[in-house]
Parts: sequence; C-alpha cells; structure tokens
Amino acid sequence: MTDATLNRVIVPLDVPTLAEAVALARRLTGHVAAVKIGKQLFTAEGPAAIRAMHDLGFRVFLDLKYHDIPNTVAGAVAGAKALGVWMLNVHASGGTGMMRAAAKAAAGPERPLVIAVTVLTSLSEVEYQAVTGASRTIEAQVRHLARETKAAGLDGVVASPHEIRTIRQECGPGFLIVTPGVRAADAGRDDQQRVMTPGEAIRAGADYLVIGRPITAAPDPVEAARRIASECQMTNDQ
Repeated sequence: MTDATLNRVIVPLDVPTLAEAVALARRLTGHVAAVKIGKQLFTAEGPAAIRAMHDLGFRVFLDLKYHDIPNTVAGAVAGAKALGVWMLNVHASGGTGMMRAAAKAAAGPERPLVIAVTVLTSLSEVEYQAVTGASRTIEAQVRHLARETKAAGLDGVVASPHEIRTIRQECGPGFLIVTPGVRAADAGRDDQQRVMTPGEAIRAGADYLVIGRPITAAPDPVEAARRIASECQMTNDQ
C-alpha cells in the first residue's frame, strides 16, 4: 500500500466521544492517512479531538461547513488554522465575499487547504428542487458553485462523485475534489443519494475519498479499509 493510496482515503470520526474516536483511529493507523472531525465530535469534545488525532499522526479535515457573514467565517478559519488542521470547509452558497474572506484568513505559513461544499450528497434532484426552488439542475448548480469557489481563491470543493467530471471540465486538473457518497458496490446507500464505488470515483477524477460507514460500521473496519485501499491501488495501476 503506497502513501499515494493512503492519502486518498479520509475516514470520518462520527462518534459521540473522544474515547471512541481515539479507539477507532488507533485501529486504522497505517491504513488511512487522514481523519475527518465533524460537528458531532467537535461539539462534544472541541479542539481536544484535533490534538488527539495529531498525537496519533493523522492529518485532520475539520468538517464544520462554515456558512455565515464574511467576518465571522474569517475568524472561524483563523481559529481552525491555529489548531493546525490540514483541511477545512465552508459552504459555497455563502457567497464569493465569504469565500474570499476564508481564503485570506487561511493565508500564510502552514496554510490549511480550504474547500467549499457545493450541493450535499444526501439530496436527490427532486429534494434539491423542492428545498431551493432553483431553476438549475444539481449538476448545473455544482458547476456554477465550483467556478465561484475557484474565482474566490479556494483550493477545491466537496462534491458528489456524479459531478466530478463536470468540475474537472470547469476548473481544471489542479482544483481539488473531495468526494463523499462513496460506497462499495455491494453496500447500502445509507442517507447518500448520488453515489459511486471508490474505483469509479477515482477514475472520474476525485482527489480524496471520504468513506465513513463502509469502514467504520463494518464488522472489521481494518479489513474494510484494506479492501478499499486495494481497490484504489488497482485503479491507480490501470
């Protein structure tokens, strides 16, 4: 298993306590290279969760999806940067001004990657239209938001596997695409709607795969991580 393969897989630590997060992360040491700390764990445990993952040697993707006025988001990004996170995200729908403020707050030494959420992978086309009343399709909206994200100076986007090729066409090869909604071919969708297998997502052009329950809810999370890493490696070698 190469570092390049490890670096593609980000595992969410969607558990309620730091003890559970540490236990899971310890099991996965050497099988994935990054973990994602989201709202559940960060709300319960705060910055201690980030420090604990750093102590175990993991890079941390802080997934709090900042979406507020530019000044507030800039302050939050500066705080996350001070914690030494590797990657953090904002909502692209917060607007270009907000994203520019985030990019400015992240600038300088030890700059974290800042990416923007386009359209949540839990939304189907029907649900998206019902919630937003937007005239654009999901694909058109993702294309638009990815273009705005790049113009604002951010590093990339979070997007469904189904929009990867669209984003690549719009934003080019140097633009990061972080892809949730990744499931093994024989796995359930859980609450994800727009999904692909790991190999399909990599072939489409994803840079990083966020893979949660197919690993964390598996009877043997380590073996599940190994299988996914093997699929990623096979795709790399093709």
